[in-house]
Amino acid sequence: QVQLVESGGGLVQAGGSLRLSCAASERTISRYGMGWFRQAPGKEREFVAAISWSGDSTYYADSVKGRFTISRDTAKNTVYLQMNSLKPEDTAVYYCAARPYTAAQAMATLYLEVWGQGTLVTVSS
Repeated sequence: QVQLVESGGGLVQAGGSLRLSCAASERTISRYGMGWFRQAPGKEREFVAAISWSGDSTYYADSVKGRFTISRDTAKNTVYLQMNSLKPEDTAVYYCAARPYTAAQAMATLYLEVWGQGTLVTVSS
């Protein structure tokens, strides 16, 4: 089964940018839909962004549209989340997830079994 490791989190001021990375094991992302989720203290985990298994479509939560971009590099077996114009409400632990042969929009609602350990993003005012 694919294993995922997130990195790139940190502390940034409002309006700043971060790029998160999700490294997948054994050249697997070409067969997996990949998504980013986040969980803030006291809140449920929520969907952020996803890219289809084929890489030909993406899907975003309304709260991040126009600010975040998901992409992948199959040669590096890595999925990225570029986060621009960060807001304090973006503060959360960010997780990546994978599901075989899954479309981007479906990643937001279907049950996902494979998750990374998470990386913390803190946005200060």
